[in-house]
Amino acid sequence: MQPITDHVYTPSELNREVKLHLEAGFPGILLEAEISNLARPASGHLYFTLKDDRAQVRCAMFRSAASRTGISVENGKKVVARGRISLYEPRGDFQFIIDGLQDAGEGMLQRRFEELKKKLAAEGLFDPATKRAVPAYPARIALITSASGAAVRDLLHVLKRRWPVAGVRVYPVKVQGEEAAGEILRALHAANEHGWAETLIIGRGGGSLEDLMAFNDERVARAVHDSAIPVISAVGHETDFSICDFVADLRAPTPSAAAELATPDQAVLRQAFLRQRRQLRIRISARLQRESQRLDHVSHRLHQQHPATRLAEQLKRLETANRLLKRCMARRFADQNSRLEHLALRVGSHKPERKLVELRSRVNTALRALEHQAAAQVRSRKEKLAELARTLNAVSPLETLARGYAIVTAGDPGMLVSSVRQVSPGSRVSARLKDGVLDCSVRGVQSDPED
Repeated sequence: MQPITDHVYTPSELNREVKLHLEAGFPGILLEAEISNLARPASGHLYFTLKDDRAQVRCAMFRSAASRTGISVENGKKVVARGRISLYEPRGDFQFIIDGLQDAGEGMLQRRFEELKKKLAAEGLFDPATKRAVPAYPARIALITSASGAAVRDLLHVLKRRWPVAGVRVYPVKVQGEEAAGEILRALHAANEHGWAETLIIGRGGGSLEDLMAFNDERVARAVHDSAIPVISAVGHETDFSICDFVADLRAPTPSAAAELATPDQAVLRQAFLRQRRQLRIRISARLQRESQRLDHVSHRLHQQHPATRLAEQLKRLETANRLLKRCMARRFADQNSRLEHLALRVGSHKPERKLVELRSRVNTALRALEHQAAAQVRSRKEKLAELARTLNAVSPLETLARGYAIVTAGDPGMLVSSVRQVSPGSRVSARLKDGVLDCSVRGVQSDPED
């Protein structure tokens, strides 16, 4: 017989070569079969065979992998094993080293899940560009979930605590079992046909992969993607994922988290409104102070200038500013009242009539006080301006002329004559009286003896 190779192997060398080829050719496989000949030595490792009706494979599952498995390992159980092919060199035994085990039924469901996930992803149903934003302040929220489960209680509790002004409508469905997918699909179509909701939350509590299969249904996934209403998916616990999570506009780890993502926190909004009200008061006060300083500045300028024309102009500007201020304040308060009325409509279900009446009364009182204060300031400024006019008129030269005095000027430019040394006999002078001017000729000059 002609030898194939000149190299002569030892058993250990041959087994080592075969082991290397086996492990390189089968780096990782899945094997579905039935457990038999199970052995549990004190080391914590598991040894058994996986068989079908025509063959069997020796298997080893070391302690670290056995401690991680989530199923019970028993003879006669059908499982899907994940691992690699190897060879036990001392005996030359072909064996399968197992890294993980699943129930055969769950493994089939997992494969179907992965296949559907790849199919829908290839069609673009998971594309982030197609996802819509959830309304920030929804007035109507629809829930598609079990009417008797813990999920609906959690959802309603969080919605009532965070955003009680929103209306909530529940579409009760089965969330597991053969009929669940059909009921969820009908509820999705009904919610879209009604067009009542602004946000739609679909979900349930956690469970096994089999329990969540209604939310891995292809028909349900396509209906969620085609929904005209933005959809928040809240299926299972934080570590659970479903096809519904991938196609929804927003994924929440739990039903309670979905309610928080769908609504704003009314306590935060209330604090924001209080801050805005304080800022409004500060700005109004600052505006009034600026206007008061402006009036003081105008009064100072009027005091330094002739009042005859300037007083009338400044009075007109003051009246205009007063009208503008009143209109601005009236418009600002009208805007605030309109906003309060709008919020009152939105929180109608909360029935805050007594609080709104109290707030409206406070606003009206503040408005009346502001108008009264503005009117008092205007009257005070008018009286001050009138007093300044009287003071200026009292020191005016025209008042002196009215008491019989005259202003004498001489020469072409009209130089004021304040001494007899400025004129001589024959000089022409003009005497300004209260009601006219006298043209005079100096007949003689007589100095004051003391001067």
